[in-house]
Amino acid sequence: MDDRWLSVDEIAEYLGVSKDTVYTWINAKGMPAHRVGRLWKFKRDEVDEWVRSGGATQANDSEGSSS
Repeated sequence: MDDRWLSVDEIAEYLGVSKDTVYTWINAKGMPAHRVGRLWKFKRDEVDEWVRSGGATQANDSEGSSS
């Protein structure tokens, strides 16, 4: 199993969202992320669990839309 740390670009592609959405989720929704210097890194299994538990949902989100 691939258990490497993923970058913002990689996790955004994996989830099918923009990088801006990933940064918003880190700051506003507690997306599991680890700061390594100036970079954010992610473990796929932690993000999967966060999504399954409803971390990426909110009643007033306009999912799929980006600026």
